[in-house]
Amino acid sequence: QVQLVESRGGLVQAGGSLRLSCAASGRTFNGAGMGWFRQAPGKERDIVAAINWSGSTTYYADSVKGRFTISRDNAKSTVYLQMNSLKPEDTAVSYCAADPTPVGVTITLREYDYWGQGTQVTVSS
Repeated sequence: QVQLVESRGGLVQAGGSLRLSCAASGRTFNGAGMGWFRQAPGKERDIVAAINWSGSTTYYADSVKGRFTISRDNAKSTVYLQMNSLKPEDTAVSYCAADPTPVGVTITLREYDYWGQGTQVTVSS
């Protein structure tokens, strides 16, 4: 069992930065693939970034490449999402997720078994 608790999001102006964190409890974090997803009003929940269990491999959606960075600290059971050069279209509820039995980097929503409660990220123009 893995429980995920996300940090508070926030309101930021376009061009600004925000860092999200997701603290995990449970013994399976170190072996889990982790991901960040987001869901805007009226839209599906889409992957933003993912990272394998060791942190050696990452994946980014095209829309955030070069602006967002996913990382993890297994000693702290925490995964981070650094978001730079934010745009209004980044406004969404962001979720972290854990796949306890990953094969490489997990990018498919249905493969994630555990989810955080979600945190609102709002970017003003």
